[in-house]
Amino acid sequence: MAGNTFGKVFTLTTFGESHGEAIGGIIDGCPSGLDLDIEEIQNQLDRRKPGQSKITTQRKESDEVKLLSGIFEGKTTGAPIGFTIPNSNAKSKDYDHIKDVFRPSHADYTYQQKYGLRDYRGGGRSSARETASRVVGGAIARQLLKGVTIQAYVCAVGEISIEDDYSKLNLSETDSNIVRCPHSAKAAEMIELIDKTRKEGDTIGGVVSCVIKGVPVGWGEPVFDRLHADLGKAMLSINAVKGFEYGSGFAGSRMKGSEHNDNFEAEGGTASNFSGGIQGGISNGEDIYFKVAFKPVATIMRDQQSVNEKGEEVIVKGKGRHDPCVVPRAVPIVEAMAALVLADHYLLAKLNK
Repeated sequence: MAGNTFGKVFTLTTFGESHGEAIGGIIDGCPSGLDLDIEEIQNQLDRRKPGQSKITTQRKESDEVKLLSGIFEGKTTGAPIGFTIPNSNAKSKDYDHIKDVFRPSHADYTYQQKYGLRDYRGGGRSSARETASRVVGGAIARQLLKGVTIQAYVCAVGEISIEDDYSKLNLSETDSNIVRCPHSAKAAEMIELIDKTRKEGDTIGGVVSCVIKGVPVGWGEPVFDRLHADLGKAMLSINAVKGFEYGSGFAGSRMKGSEHNDNFEAEGGTASNFSGGIQGGISNGEDIYFKVAFKPVATIMRDQQSVNEKGEEVIVKGKGRHDPCVVPRAVPIVEAMAALVLADHYLLAKLNK
């Protein structure tokens, strides 16, 4: 199975399955001498871990990371950083009923056809459980990015959404509620909608926004490794993601050039930043901002029609512990993937000087 490594200079390779002994990863390319805050790595994992509220999966995992190599006396040595996260609360019997059945909108069918077999216990390698390893990698990458801040937040759940202009929001309030939306009134509505959807045995999608400040001019490697292209790939590699847009995004396609052009100002920067902090695939020193759309979780607590491995029609019954909406737990994952991209481009920019 290829495709388990992300990055060119600062790389993360992840391993493990949802119901295996453990998941984990290897980070390579991290410079030596970096003071590593282990507590902050665990803090980021705690933001992603399951079972943290009534609107997330009730699987109870401590998600305690064990760092195995590449660190000595609190500093990175330049050697590969290996780590593991144990799976301590897997309930594989919850998936016995789908051993020979393809769940609608899951990776069951495609994995079976591509590899000739699949780990049906929680989706195996295709499970979002794998993203915990990305959060560890992102937490380390983040500590390399001095002066850069990465802030993601939930901006929409279903039809409920908040102000598009992040400058009008107090992003420090993002983690003040269980849905991670920096607008208390809208957050309450989102929580109510997710809980209502959960009780109905259904799921719902949403959107995560992200704002990055402090990136200097010059990160990005045209033509195929443009900064926004790598951010797009990073976000689209996350489970359940169906869309990515940066800057003005799709709204920009409805504007005229005279409306959309970012006019430069004498004191620095531009008047509008529709470019989203990136021009020609290279950071221009302004805020980078983007949105990531997540589909409704495919596992619902309702009967669904499908087929088994023999091609026979069957009814799939929803069982197990699943998120009714992924976006609250996706916030630290989006931040982690952004950090991995930026750390890679930071090092690439240094190599190209």
